[in-house]
Amino acid sequence: MRDDDRRRLTEDRARHPWRVAEAAAERSRRPLLGERDQLLIIAADHPARGALGVRGRPLAMASRVDLLDRLGVALARPGVDGLLATPDVVEDLLLLGALDDKLVIGSMNRGGIHGTAFEFDDRFTAYDTEAIVAMRLDGGKMLCRIGLDSPETANTLEACARAVTALAREGLPALIEPFWSRREAGAVRHDLSPEGMIHAMHVAQGLGATSAHTWLKIPVIDEMERVMEATTLPTLLLGGDPTAAPEEVYTSWRKALRLPGVRGLVVGRALLYPPGDDVAAAVDTAAGMLEVS
Repeated sequence: MRDDDRRRLTEDRARHPWRVAEAAAERSRRPLLGERDQLLIIAADHPARGALGVRGRPLAMASRVDLLDRLGVALARPGVDGLLATPDVVEDLLLLGALDDKLVIGSMNRGGIHGTAFEFDDRFTAYDTEAIVAMRLDGGKMLCRIGLDSPETANTLEACARAVTALAREGLPALIEPFWSRREAGAVRHDLSPEGMIHAMHVAQGLGATSAHTWLKIPVIDEMERVMEATTLPTLLLGGDPTAAPEEVYTSWRKALRLPGVRGLVVGRALLYPPGDDVAAAVDTAAGMLEVS
C-alpha cells in the first residue's frame, strides 16, 4: 500500500467515519452469476476469529496493511468475482475503492474464537442481515460447526436458521459453512470424512424457513462425488490452510470443480499467502480452473 493511501485510509477512519457508508452507497454492483457458471471469491474473515496462521506461520496474517495489499492484488486480477469478509476488512477496502463491480459477502458469526474454551460458541458478532442490507452487500456467510459434544451448538443452529430466513426475505444468498466436529485434546477437530461432511451438509441445508437462497461452502475431501450427491444446493469449495504442495491442492480443486452443483471457489489463505508469495500467479491459476457459460 502506498504511503498516501495508508494515510488517507487512517485519516478517514479517524476523522471521516461517515465515508464508509458513503462508499457503500456509491459502490457499483453486479449480478451474482455473470458470464461464468462458477465464481471465485476471496475470503478474508479468518483474522476476526483470531486465526492468523498460514502454512505453519502462526502470525502470517498479523499485518493488516500487508493483508490489504494482498487483497488489492487478488481483487484486481481478471476472473475474481468478489470478497467474503468481516466489516472491518470490507470497510477498509470500500474506503480504498477496491470493491466496485465485485460481489461482497458479509461474514456474520465470528464469536467462536480460535483456540478458546468457548470456540464452539459461534455467536453472531459481525454482520447481521439488517447491516448487510443497509451496506448494500450481496449476501451473508455463516460458520455452522456442529459440535457433537457441545451444548453451544443448539444456539448456533438456531441463530444460523434465523439468519438464513432473514436473508431469504431480502432475496439475498445465505452461504453456510458446515462441519461435523468434536473437541479432542482441548482442540476443535472437524470430521472430514465423507460421512462427516454428508451429515453436516444435511443439517445445514435444513436450516431456516426456506432454502431458496441457501448456498453451501465445503472443503475438498475424499470421495467428493459421493459428498456432492448429498445436496441439490449450489455449493462453493473452500480452500482452508492447505499443507500439501500447491499443485496437489490445485489438482484436487480442478477435479472437484467439474462435479454437478459446484459453483466455484471461496479461497483465502491458500491464494493470499501462497508459497513464494506470488499472489497474482496463485489467483490466476485458480481463476483458470473455472467453467465458462
